[in-house]
Order: sequence, then structure tokens, then C-alpha cells
Amino acid sequence: MIELSSSQRRALRARAHGLKPVASISQNGLTDAVLAEIDRGLKAHELIKVRVYGTERGGRTALLVDICTRLEAAPVQHIGNILVVFRKNPDNAKPAQPQPKPRKAATPASPRRRPGK
Repeated sequence: MIELSSSQRRALRARAHGLKPVASISQNGLTDAVLAEIDRGLKAHELIKVRVYGTERGGRTALLVDICTRLEAAPVQHIGNILVVFRKNPDNAKPAQPQPKPRKAATPASPRRRPGK
């Protein structure tokens, strides 16, 4: 299981706010098919939400730990029946962004004249 710093976790929670759940865990629990779907979601998006139905709080926490351990991912958040999971995808390594060109210093504007003066 990957550990995140509190600032990383805070940034990931902010990114996850608008996401919709990509997988659901219901009465059958964490099956291989559900785990494979979560893995596909992590490969495609790196940050996903998983909805859990019919499980008490302690069970949801155990599910989050189990998912993160089996998929080598990091737990981001567990709020209500939603779990947020993150795993960096090395295949999606983005090239370094080019640095923006420095701006020219702004030239001082000529003073405006007031009408009537």
C-alpha cells in the first residue's frame, strides 16, 4: 500500500470532488471482477471513486485497506459509502511542461486627462 503525505492527500481529495464512482461493491463483496474493474479504472484515470453498498463503517475501512493492498494503491479518502483510491500510472508519464516565456515589463500608461481641465 502506498502512503501519501497530508498535502498530497488534500490535493487528491480536491481533484476527486467532482468524480463519479467507477465501480460498486455490493452484497457479493470484493470479487475478482470488481477488483479487476477498479484496476482498469486506476490504469485509465489514476484517481477513482468506489461506491460501497450494505457494509458498516468498519467493513468499508477494511475494504479500502484490502483494495489498496491488493492493487498497490493509496487510500485517499473514505467518506460515507464512497472510497477514493489513487495509484500513479507510470505509462501516463507526462512530459515536462515548457516554461512560459517571461513577460515584458509593463510600460507605464500615460496619465488620463479629466474632461474640463
